[in-house]
Amino acid sequence: MITAPLRMRRLGRSPLQVTEVSLGAASIGNLFTEVDEEAARATIDAAWDGGVRAFDTAPHYGLGLSERRLGDALRHRPRSEYVISTKVGRLLQPVPPPYGRDREGFAVPATHARVLDFSADGVRRSLAASLDRLGLDRIDIALIHDPDDYGEQALREAYPALERLRAEGVVGAIGVGMNGAGMLTRFVADTDIDVVLIAGRLTLLDQSAADALLPLALQRGVAVLAGGVFNSGLLAAPAAGAYFDYQPAPAALVRRALELEAACGRYGVPLRAAAARFPLRHPAVASVLIGARSAAEISDAIALRDLDIPAALWDDLAALGA
Repeated sequence: MITAPLRMRRLGRSPLQVTEVSLGAASIGNLFTEVDEEAARATIDAAWDGGVRAFDTAPHYGLGLSERRLGDALRHRPRSEYVISTKVGRLLQPVPPPYGRDREGFAVPATHARVLDFSADGVRRSLAASLDRLGLDRIDIALIHDPDDYGEQALREAYPALERLRAEGVVGAIGVGMNGAGMLTRFVADTDIDVVLIAGRLTLLDQSAADALLPLALQRGVAVLAGGVFNSGLLAAPAAGAYFDYQPAPAALVRRALELEAACGRYGVPLRAAAARFPLRHPAVASVLIGARSAAEISDAIALRDLDIPAALWDDLAALGA
């Protein structure tokens, strides 16, 4: 059964609106482990049927596999009813066979090499290639992806190119997506972007984005998309061997996560529900990205969105450092 779209929030000063829950499509690009075609399609369909109308992808995710799968699943949907974001900064360059395995965390053959390119020409080429893989008529949100060591070039070349494309109506909103809050804060201060995507820095275990980035984004009218809300899995199912920020979690962090889980359990609230809701408590945040790899995972996240979380639980979590 298809439900109505989830509650919407405006994306900064842009004309776009996004649902409070977005599907982050790295997982269906075979992040860490393979997801077959049927499961990937079922994940996207379950997100749609549950009311999700915002989808985030990137060329980086599975060397284009995520974009192709997302485009295949959305192409027959009414184009005016959803928002899709992808990223620039990595061009995919074909390599000759034989192919090894991708070395950047995705369970795919290394049929392409990622070439970092934050030039204006690279921006245009990246978006053209993404449109081809998606098979769609437009991209709603274009994000500069991980310009960590290329900040100056991204500011001088990639950002002005996106600004021009926005002025021409080619994209609806522009921004930057990163794991660190420092450079995002600079982009918010020094440019006219619409949105930032911050991964893993606005969670129950790491609130470093709240120090400077979120207050400035709110002041400047820049929307925040919160990704990595489970910190690679530790806040979804805390246990020895769980991952934190793409690496096995240190024992001390596992203990902290278990403390948070125990606090939630006293109120009958799953930790993953509090972890997904936490960023939305800040008025600058427009949407939380859920990186699901199955229909069950995204359906669970959507169902937990309506769970009542007592104010007293937030107080208890704050006392534990969240």
